[in-house]
Amino acid sequence: MKLASYKVRGRESFGAVIGSGAAQGVVDLKPRLGPHFASMLDVLRSEDGLRLTREAISGVRADFSVSEVEWLPPLLAPEKILCIGINYANRNADYGDAEAPKYPSMFYRAPASLAGHQQPLVRPFESEQLDYEGEIALVIGRAGRRIAHEQALDYVAGVTLCNEGTIRDWVRHGKFNVTQGKNWDSTGSIGPWIVTTDEIDLAKPLHITVKLNGVVTQDDTTASMIKSFADIIAYVSTFMTLKPGDIIATGTPVKLGPKSETPAWLKPGDVLEIEVPEIGVLRNSVVMES
Repeated sequence: MKLASYKVRGRESFGAVIGSGAAQGVVDLKPRLGPHFASMLDVLRSEDGLRLTREAISGVRADFSVSEVEWLPPLLAPEKILCIGINYANRNADYGDAEAPKYPSMFYRAPASLAGHQQPLVRPFESEQLDYEGEIALVIGRAGRRIAHEQALDYVAGVTLCNEGTIRDWVRHGKFNVTQGKNWDSTGSIGPWIVTTDEIDLAKPLHITVKLNGVVTQDDTTASMIKSFADIIAYVSTFMTLKPGDIIATGTPVKLGPKSETPAWLKPGDVLEIEVPEIGVLRNSVVMES
């Protein structure tokens, strides 16, 4: 299933995307699942949520075309958005490290820092250094602590795409953290939807590409990850309980071409597209803060 949150005809709702191409549409789940499920997060937090969702969309027609909805982040208020840094082999080398790190780098993001599919990325007044990082994000479906590596993928409800956008000069404000540069409102994005794990094999490599104004700037597969999806879940759950709806962005490949001392930052009018064929395309344009 493809699970999404959106606004349609002036109201906020959630649903499942069905069909493909010109026939792709949205089955509105809020009126079908009743008062017990007010959001997609409620669906994931219920033991029966995904089963009831499958039953609700079985054999029905779409209520809306995809062009009628305004996409929101698939989960509007997750308890945790965790981000893994420097997690592709070439990305590690890009930082001058010959050896793979023993433990992953980690930091938090706030929900408001991530816009939905086709929503604008906002470059703030305070800096022109708006950067982007195409990533695959895991969505946790079961609560767990000290999860064994062998069972880790069983705790994933699905996956989505993420632009882990960054205000680069603000990650240097503190000596040991990057939080300031990672949490500006709407500097990143997530979506367009969550693809549930019954439709995607997370044990096989996934190919991620990023295009900036139609030009491929990132191109790699998850086979290059230093810490696999299972590694990340096992490690993180050692020190905190993972809960349904928690999101883990799993790292970004290095950008193609030679590293420049004067990077080309995102500017108003740019269009960024992140794609994994099994998931879809996350597309956003850039605007200046108004």
